[in-house]
Amino acid sequence: MKALAGGEVHNEGIPVLVGSAAAVERALDFTGTKARLRVMGKFEKPSDDPTIIDIIDTGALPVGVLPLGEDTEAAGHATAQWLDELDALARDGAFAATIMGPISTGSLKLAGKLDKVISPTPGESYLVLLSGALRVAHLTDHMSLRQVIDIISSDLVAMAIAQLHEAMQSWGIARPRIAVAGLNPHAMGDEDRLAIAPGVEAARARGIDVEGPIAPDSVFRHCIEGRYDMVLAMFHDQGHIAVKTWGFSGNSVIIMGPPYLHMSVAHGTAYDIVGTGKADAAMMLSAMRTCGRLASGRGFEQA
Repeated sequence: MKALAGGEVHNEGIPVLVGSAAAVERALDFTGTKARLRVMGKFEKPSDDPTIIDIIDTGALPVGVLPLGEDTEAAGHATAQWLDELDALARDGAFAATIMGPISTGSLKLAGKLDKVISPTPGESYLVLLSGALRVAHLTDHMSLRQVIDIISSDLVAMAIAQLHEAMQSWGIARPRIAVAGLNPHAMGDEDRLAIAPGVEAARARGIDVEGPIAPDSVFRHCIEGRYDMVLAMFHDQGHIAVKTWGFSGNSVIIMGPPYLHMSVAHGTAYDIVGTGKADAAMMLSAMRTCGRLASGRGFEQA
């Protein structure tokens, strides 16, 4: 609600919420946001008036199931249904892009729906973190380092580079410059030499502007300094630590995988401050603004 309140989002696109109208009404009260809620049972032409908040509420979450700061199975099932509804509307062309709010993985686990967030299979989806000039895609996400070492291959690296290159072009970056982080210190190890380097060479042979493997202790700084548009990290913490140290508040996330732009925020539910109105809206606002820019092919905002 804070992110929508200032009207900045409407400079980039027309927002429509999908979720619980009752939860939104409560959030308006918590934050003191002055806006009128317009509830729709299905997608209708939205308003471009910043004082009106359009929401599609199909009744996925019963009105009485709104506990504060608590995971519930009902919330997990509702979240999964809302994500399915977003997906269907985007595939039908109603939405140019979608944004997933700070959903609770705890609720999704209770409902057995955790796979709705991101595919666990490498190569099917990629998590991309954006924080100003630093933009990092991840070859692998939630898996142990032992699994990462076993799964890295030249084919997987080359495929990820190609998919990242194509996606960035669709977002408005005509000739993306991609850096690939090494896995080992100074990018000197068997995985760097036998898997990452050949994957980079295969992508470069296709005309892609890519370099690597580059020492992981310096590649992120190179991106911040403007030498590259994106870094491909090898595993979750390699990229996440860099981004969250460089600039935590105000960053946003792209979840590559669906055939449309799908974004989110790089933080969780903050149950410790739920209901207080103290939540930092910078990441959600950044996700909304970035989503509008990339969906319309205008590229990244200059840092």
